Amino acid sequence: MKLSLVDSLAQGIIAFSATPSPSAGENGLRPGLSPDQVTPGFLGFVMTAFMVIAVVMLMVSMTGRFRRMRYRAQVSEAGGEGPALPGARSAEQSGDDPAQQAD
Repeated sequence: MKLSLVDSLAQGIIAFSATPSPSAGENGLRPGLSPDQVTPGFLGFVMTAFMVIAVVMLMVSMTGRFRRMRYRAQVSEAGGEGPALPGARSAEQSGDDPAQQAD
């Protein structure tokens, strides 16, 4: 009994999956459509190219930021002989004495 139930379910699934709705025409498209109506065209190509260029630029920028962050972490772990940030000045370079600032 179980085998016949499984067989009938399998046959039903195959029957539903074998007949597409709506049925395709002679060239594989729905009746009334031509191949140039379902292609993305020039605008689709331009938008896809724009998205690819934007993603590549974001990845390059992110990689540079990660490298900068890793370098700054290595400098701070090494003892911080130089300023960790570009343009930042240490107390010795600026001429300010931290003891004088506390007063």
